[in-house]
Amino acid sequence: MEVEMLVAAKIILSILVGGFLVLFLYLYEILILRPKGIRSKLEKQGIRGPPPSFLLGNISGIKRLQLKVQSTATKTTDPQHHQDDHHVASICHQWPSRIFPHIVEWRNEYGPVFMYALAHMQQLCVTDVELLNELGLSTSLLLGTPSITSKILGPLLGQGLVSSNGSIWAHQRKTIAPELFVAKVKGMMNLIVESTTSMLRTWESEIQSQGGTADIRVDEHLRNLSADIIARACFQSNYREGEEIFSRLKTLQKVLSKGIMGVEGLIRWLPTYENREIWRLEKEIESMILKVAKQRSEASYEKDLLQMILKGAKTSGENGLSHKKFIVDNCKTIFFAGHETTAISTAWSLMLLALHPDWQARVRAEVLKICGDKPLHADMLPSMKVLTMVIQEALRLYPPAFYLAREAFETITFKNIVIPKGVVLQIPIPYLHQNRDIWGPDAHKFNPERFANGVLNACNSPQAYMPFGVGPRICPGQHLAMTELKVILSLILSKFCFSLSPAYQHSPSYKIITEPGNGVILCMKRV
Repeated sequence: MEVEMLVAAKIILSILVGGFLVLFLYLYEILILRPKGIRSKLEKQGIRGPPPSFLLGNISGIKRLQLKVQSTATKTTDPQHHQDDHHVASICHQWPSRIFPHIVEWRNEYGPVFMYALAHMQQLCVTDVELLNELGLSTSLLLGTPSITSKILGPLLGQGLVSSNGSIWAHQRKTIAPELFVAKVKGMMNLIVESTTSMLRTWESEIQSQGGTADIRVDEHLRNLSADIIARACFQSNYREGEEIFSRLKTLQKVLSKGIMGVEGLIRWLPTYENREIWRLEKEIESMILKVAKQRSEASYEKDLLQMILKGAKTSGENGLSHKKFIVDNCKTIFFAGHETTAISTAWSLMLLALHPDWQARVRAEVLKICGDKPLHADMLPSMKVLTMVIQEALRLYPPAFYLAREAFETITFKNIVIPKGVVLQIPIPYLHQNRDIWGPDAHKFNPERFANGVLNACNSPQAYMPFGVGPRICPGQHLAMTELKVILSLILSKFCFSLSPAYQHSPSYKIITEPGNGVILCMKRV
C-alpha cells in the first residue's frame, strides 16, 4: 500500500513539474523570445525605439513622460487666464503632445517609423506618409483589428464590426454597411430633425427662464440627442429601451477607460472591483439587447438597423459567430460608435465656432440663405459648403479616434519594410492631422478655408486625413455621422448665437475617444 502511494505521489509530482515546465516555456516564449525576435527583425531593417523593460515593455516610460508633461502644465497654468480670457489665442489646439507625449519624443529621437512595447505586444508607430498610403490602399486580410482590442474592449465592442476580422468581419460589413449608405441615411433625416428640434426647445426654455442668456453644457445634451437618434434609427418603437442600453454603455466606457493604457487593460480576468463592475454591466447590457431583439423578432414588421442585424444573425453561424453574439456585439458597436463619436465631434465643432465668431456668422448666413423659411431637408445639405469646411476642420483638429491600429496576422511587406507576424501597426491620427510638413505652418490653427476645394486639395498628402479611418475598414457610418453633424449644427446656428462661457476649461482627454475633459459650456442666446 505504501509503495503504491509512493508511486502515485511520484506520478502526480512528475505531472505537476511537467505542467509547470510547459507553462514556464510557454510564458518564456510569449513574454521574452517572441518579442525579442520581432524587435531583432525590425532593428535589422534600421527601425529603432526605446528599450523595453521586462514584462511592462515601455508602459512605465509612457507614464513617466505623461506625468512630466502634466506637472509642467500644472506649474505653468494660470487659472485666471482659463477663466476670463477666451480670445482665439487663449486656447491651444496642440493637445496631442500633452496626452501622449511619448509619440512626439520618440518620433523626434527614432524617426517617422519607430517601435515600442506595451507589455509583450510590439507596436510599430507609423507617421511616414508614403507607408501610410500603401497601408490605406491595402485590401489584404493579413491586416486587421488587433486581437488585443477584443480583449481590452471586448465588453464594449465584443466581436462586432469594429473589432472582428476575416470572414466574421466580412459578413458583418456586408450586412450592416448597406443600411448606412447615403440613400438609407436620407430616410433618417426626419427623425434627426425631430430629435434635434426637441433638444433645441429645451435650450430655448432654459434661455428664456434665465432672462435671455444661459450657460449650457452642450456636450451632455448632444450625447442624449445622438443616443436618441441612433436609438430611433435602430429600434424605432423600442427606442426607449435603446436609451437605457446607452446609459449602461456610457458607464461601461468610463470604467474601461481607466486602465486602457496600463497593465490593468491586460488582466481583465482578475476579480478586481473594476472588473466585477465591467462583468456586471456587460451581463446587464447583453440581457437588455436580447430582450429587445426577442420583442422585435416576434413583431418583425419594422425595417431598421436592428431588423437587418437580426436578419444577418440567421447566417452568422456559417462564419464562426453565434446567433446571439452577432446580435449583441453589433448592437453594442452601433450604439457606441454611432452615438458617442458624433456627439463629441458636434461639441468640438461648437467650441471652435464659439472661439471664432467670424466663422460662426459665415455658417449661419449660409444656413439661413439655403433654408430660408423652409423646413430642413436632405437636398439642402450638399449646398452647405462653408458648414462642411468647418466640420472637416473640426474633425482634423479633434478627431474622435486617437489611434488607427492594424495587426499583421502573417508577415507582410510595406514600402520595403518586412513587418513580422504579431506586430501592431499604430497610426496616431492627431499627429498626422497637425503635422506642419503635411498641412503647412498653420497646422495647429483653426482654418476651415483649407478645405475650400475639398479634402484632396487641403494638404499635400490627403491620405494623412483620416477622421473616419482609412482603407477597406473605413467607418461605414461616416455618411450618417456627417448628416447628423450638418443637421444638428445648422439647426443650432439658425436659432442661437453663442460664445464660450467663462466656466469653460479647455482640457481634451483620452477616454477611448478624444473628448472634452470638463465638457463644453457655451453662453447662448437666441439669434
